[in-house]
Amino acid sequence: MSALGKPWAGPAVALLDLDAFFASVEQLDHPEWRGRPVIVGGSPERRGVVSTASYEARPFGVHSAMPAAEARRLCPQGIFVQGHFDRYREISDEVMDIIGAETPKLEQVSIDEAFFDVTPGRYSNENPVAICRRIQERVAKLGVTCSIGLSTSKSVAKIASETDKPRGLTVVYPGMEAAFLAPLPIRALSGIGASTERKLAAQGIRTLGELAAQDPAEMEALFGVFGPRMVARARGEERSPVRERAEERDVKSVSNERTFASDLTEEADVRAAILHVAGVVGRRLRRKGLMGREVTLKIRFDFEHGRTVQRPLAAATDEEADFGPVALELLDEVWKPGMPVRLVGVGLSRFDEEDLPVQAVLFGDEEAPAGAPSARRAPALGRVSDAVKARFGDDALAFGHDLRFKHRTSDTQPMHKDRES
Repeated sequence: MSALGKPWAGPAVALLDLDAFFASVEQLDHPEWRGRPVIVGGSPERRGVVSTASYEARPFGVHSAMPAAEARRLCPQGIFVQGHFDRYREISDEVMDIIGAETPKLEQVSIDEAFFDVTPGRYSNENPVAICRRIQERVAKLGVTCSIGLSTSKSVAKIASETDKPRGLTVVYPGMEAAFLAPLPIRALSGIGASTERKLAAQGIRTLGELAAQDPAEMEALFGVFGPRMVARARGEERSPVRERAEERDVKSVSNERTFASDLTEEADVRAAILHVAGVVGRRLRRKGLMGREVTLKIRFDFEHGRTVQRPLAAATDEEADFGPVALELLDEVWKPGMPVRLVGVGLSRFDEEDLPVQAVLFGDEEAPAGAPSARRAPALGRVSDAVKARFGDDALAFGHDLRFKHRTSDTQPMHKDRES
């Protein structure tokens, strides 16, 4: 499906996916590791999680999101690396510059993935396949490789990019979308999880071809507005645009989480962990200039089981002194003393809505409604903390709940930033 001589008519959208990116960068920087199984993530001793496994590690059953201890059991000869996010970002930026040199229609969706629009006649009359091949060649000169899917829409390009890895270029020409998609399982379509898969299977729908044949109205009755969208995407009819690189992406949530080297069971420890993570989120919010109106608490009891709860705030805030106590209140909904806690996460969202009316607080925080701004201390404690850490380093100032976990968390490094639309 990649004959260069075939003319292209209509939209041309591609997805570039860097192959085993973090592990590939580690092999680039350590030539002696090439051809050997490299596993990037937290350490097995501290309950780390695999972020990326090189292609040499994958035949052993190692994959991303797997506990590092399980990865070591499957691949004891693997090279475990904690990761170097700054280095990965450096290479990622160079890759995005390569794409940007071909088209301004570039939408980066993660550190190792980006959509780009190379529709003929818009910015170039060159065959889109030739452009994709040139991008692959230029990326390879950086010392890493990529796979590219090219078609007429984002959803088809995404699936195509996963068809031939690593170093693949899969082209689905205009008019061939439905035939390409039809035999694939429904899980091949991004956004369809296990729950939706089960509901579709109950209707006898197991392939994208079967999904494409459904009546959109009937699917809406079963799945709401998501139903017709699934049908359109299964038919290859989705046409969401690729946004230009200069366009600011809307951040939908800012969050952080910590995995602990040993389970927390004491209430004081769990509550301190929530406040510690809330402090990290607050600092990130202020750095981004965002104020949110809904707090989320995430608790994981083991690798497979956990709970997530949310609560709206009375007013927008970027202060952990405001949303941290609300997160503590949510703890009672998902946890009882003695239950083991492996991971704690806190997030803030809803950045684009009007504030609810809040009565002013005259003498302090005691009478403020839950989640209301803490009397808008001037300057607020969080900002004072930010200023001290910016000048003297992150370890210059710490609260008791921070010190409690200095040596107790997993060493898995966060490899992706805040969730965007």
